[in-house]
Amino acid sequence: MKNISIYILLVIVSMGASCKNEQKTTEENKTVCVSDSMASRITLDTAKLSNISTQLLLSGEVGFNENKVVKVFPFSSGQVLEIKVSLGDRVKAGQTLAIIKSADIAGSYSDLKSSNADLAIAKRQLDNISALFEKGISSQKELEEAKENYSKAQTMNQKIHDAIKINGNGNTSSNGTFTVKAPIDGFIVEKKANAGSFIRQDNADNLFTISDLKDVWVWANVFENDISKVKEGYIANVKTLAYPDKIFRGKIDKLSEVLSPDNKVMRIRINLPNEALLLKPAMFTNVIIENTELQKAISIPSDAMIFENGKNYVVVYHNKCSLELREVQVMKTENSQSYISSGLN
Repeated sequence: MKNISIYILLVIVSMGASCKNEQKTTEENKTVCVSDSMASRITLDTAKLSNISTQLLLSGEVGFNENKVVKVFPFSSGQVLEIKVSLGDRVKAGQTLAIIKSADIAGSYSDLKSSNADLAIAKRQLDNISALFEKGISSQKELEEAKENYSKAQTMNQKIHDAIKINGNGNTSSNGTFTVKAPIDGFIVEKKANAGSFIRQDNADNLFTISDLKDVWVWANVFENDISKVKEGYIANVKTLAYPDKIFRGKIDKLSEVLSPDNKVMRIRINLPNEALLLKPAMFTNVIIENTELQKAISIPSDAMIFENGKNYVVVYHNKCSLELREVQVMKTENSQSYISSGLN
């Protein structure tokens, strides 16, 4: 009886092992397919050969476009009586910027007063000589001399008028003051004068600089080891502290040919449109230069990478019932793209 019990037990164990092997084999041969609901949540992309993109992060500063500014100079020496605008103010063409008291202008008006008197005297003399000449009392020589004197007085008077017009651009008064007016619409981006300051004849500096700020320049610094990574025409993405979520896109349009002797950096200039006037001169910026190299590699979206146990994998999709997990070697990841050195074709 004991032998029969052992036999039955062995048969049951043998049958159990057989069942387990059969279940394991069935699971190994089972095909896994992507359901329709799962397929709607899957994004497919294609591994493609593309240029390797390299990004270079630089620091920079916003400046006004010097090709689109007007520098306002004083017409004459003198003392600044009043400044009507401040740095950053929006101005209209013809708006008064400053009022200046000038001894030169006052002297020109004094000369004009004397010239007007001389012109009147010369005119009376010419009229008298002409009347006497018609009566035969005055000679032809006296008439010609009177005409010449009157012509000289006219020339001198016109010369003083022109000098006043040029020095004050027509915005002068007889008390010696003249007004400096804005030649264009725009913003005051430089202001170099204050009320009470003196303007010397030997000072060739401007009083104001006006820019419309519709285009701005961003100057960025490139260290010596990164000079080979920037060229004219490269795309530049500019971010500011004021607008951290906004990217201003422009191009490098100028490279400096010399390094700064102080910090050994090369300056590059980026031209940016500024229609909304968000960018202000002297703003600090972060500049990301997109450098597309000539070297090519297979690229895929970085989101498609699976990292597990120190290795990178991708899921290769043949069809909804044929998926393959494949190990790949990543060369570099840049700008949401991963470049593959091996593992994909």
